[in-house]
Amino acid sequence: MAKQVTDQAEGLRRLLAKSGSRVVAVTGGPVGVGCTSTVVNLAAALAMLGKDVLVIDERLGVNAVSSMLGGAHGAGSVRAVLNGEVELEQACARHELGFSVLAASRENCAGFTAAQLGRLLAGPADVVLVDARLERGGALSPLAAQAHDVLIVTRVAAQAITEAYACMKRLHFEHAIAQFRVLVNHVSSLADAQTTFENLAEVAARYLTVSIEEAGCVAADPLMERSLELGRCVVDAFPSAQSARDYRHVASEMLYWPMRPAMSSPRQDAAVRTAMPASALADALVARQHA
Repeated sequence: MAKQVTDQAEGLRRLLAKSGSRVVAVTGGPVGVGCTSTVVNLAAALAMLGKDVLVIDERLGVNAVSSMLGGAHGAGSVRAVLNGEVELEQACARHELGFSVLAASRENCAGFTAAQLGRLLAGPADVVLVDARLERGGALSPLAAQAHDVLIVTRVAAQAITEAYACMKRLHFEHAIAQFRVLVNHVSSLADAQTTFENLAEVAARYLTVSIEEAGCVAADPLMERSLELGRCVVDAFPSAQSARDYRHVASEMLYWPMRPAMSSPRQDAAVRTAMPASALADALVARQHA
């Protein structure tokens, strides 16, 4: 209890003093769970709360933030920032909703040290959201690995939950991450979201010995799909939609997450992998759903 109070007090002190950015890496299991749309909507919601927000986009092509959201074109020259040729603020594209976007693919960040990459995270922003693209082995980039929190996005479906567990398993062994935050996306009811979270948390605690914190949930909403068709985020296009209200709630709660130390770089030692196989997890989740 004392440690929890200390963590909360430290988080509030840093928030009020604006000393350092909160860095959150957002990722998940399969394509389609909504990681990039989560990043965009949280960025917009945080900007509406008066926060200075930087989105670091590790994705390429149609999956990039700039491709999903109009008004964020020209988000780049991360290599020039890392080389010290331009300031971070000059390289970022400023979106009309009030947040900045910097394209930082693995290819453009290759060859730089963790300390050099940390320059992107040490700027004036209150919150840095990294739309993290995982390596084939499931590891975070050296940039995203410096985040304070990893937010796993999943959906209410056995396959998505299984993939989220597999994602956490790989990240746990690669980076020794002891805690994840989980956002359940596209939910039909709060009860479904709660059941999904509890199932995932229990299995992860039992077989990975990691803790999972509930980040919230976002309703299944046809206006979300419509906002994407318009090249906008639902928080801006349809602010009264349930999904928009959900994103605003998650964003406001994020500001009070206890500030934790940044994660370490990938582990070099071989871990003993005794975690539950993904196939067994799927069976366990199905069994719990029908219990």
